[in-house]
Amino acid sequence: MASIFVNPTQFGPGEDLSRYPRDLDGDVAKLASVGVDLVFAPDPGELYPAGDQTRVRVGPLAEPLCGARRPGHFEGVATVVAKLLGIVGPCLAFFGRKDYQQLLVVRRMARDLFLPVEIEGHPIVREADGLAMSSRNAYLSAEERARALSIGRGLDAAAHLFAGGERGARELERAARGPIEAVASSVDYVDVRDADTLAPFTDQVGDRALLAAACWIGATRLIDNVVLGEDRLPQG
Repeated sequence: MASIFVNPTQFGPGEDLSRYPRDLDGDVAKLASVGVDLVFAPDPGELYPAGDQTRVRVGPLAEPLCGARRPGHFEGVATVVAKLLGIVGPCLAFFGRKDYQQLLVVRRMARDLFLPVEIEGHPIVREADGLAMSSRNAYLSAEERARALSIGRGLDAAAHLFAGGERGARELERAARGPIEAVASSVDYVDVRDADTLAPFTDQVGDRALLAAACWIGATRLIDNVVLGEDRLPQG
């Protein structure tokens, strides 16, 4: 089973809710081709009926990175996921690791609320050219898409430094930030964080750490990450 829902409560003022890519027929066809038996695609009014008031409050995991740039975003995420899991019941639920902070927030919520669900992270799926798959990739022009490939190149550069023994948090961030800043219209963050708590490192990292990036390519905000010491090192 898969769910398809563009959730209004996780979009802030001025964000792209109205123009967010929607292709239900195309998405259903893709899911059918890989063996999905059931697609749950509710209307907003079904998940947020008239008089809806309840929201799920999230904690420190939701504060840094995208949470700092998108106030209220993870409250909307946690609320709609809680609704979804309440409807579905006991299950194994998969969330993509491209939205790594979202994965941690949802996993913490499921534990804290004793939901009968096991949350699993699914490895990032990439296009043939290495760009992390995202609905927002459809916004990119050919020139912008070529620029966006430098996000992965920056993460790869830092991953190779880490594999070679570098453990300085600022050095790893600089290695990733260089290729990204060279092409991005603006950079929200390029941060090394604890992979479980998202706490920052003041100096040296351990044998496992999250390196996450968010930047704007033209009018499109893209995110990507690598878990140093855990994710397979890219070739080349």
